[in-house]
Amino acid sequence: MSGYLFLVFAIITDAFGSTMMKASNGFKKLYPTIAMVVGLVLSFLSLSMALKTMPLGAAYAIWSGACTALTVLVGVIVFKEKLNFYKGLGVLLIIAGVAVMKLVTD
Repeated sequence: MSGYLFLVFAIITDAFGSTMMKASNGFKKLYPTIAMVVGLVLSFLSLSMALKTMPLGAAYAIWSGACTALTVLVGVIVFKEKLNFYKGLGVLLIIAGVAVMKLVTD
């Protein structure tokens, strides 16, 4: 499997784990807490598999940036968090940075 497929899976599972962290309400709800642990463990396992074929700097930058952007999106859609101009600009800059990292590593 391609390193990028592992990286995409790592991003999705990290965003899921972060969402479940919020849903766990400070680890007070059992099932979201368990789902959070599973999501974050799968994320790190997938990231480690991606690192077998990808440069560390690029993989980590893409992973952390995409996770941040996806988590903000989930926060806005699922948890009805506010998206103001500066938060939106920050997410766009993260996406631009991820795109630049992708271009530089190819």
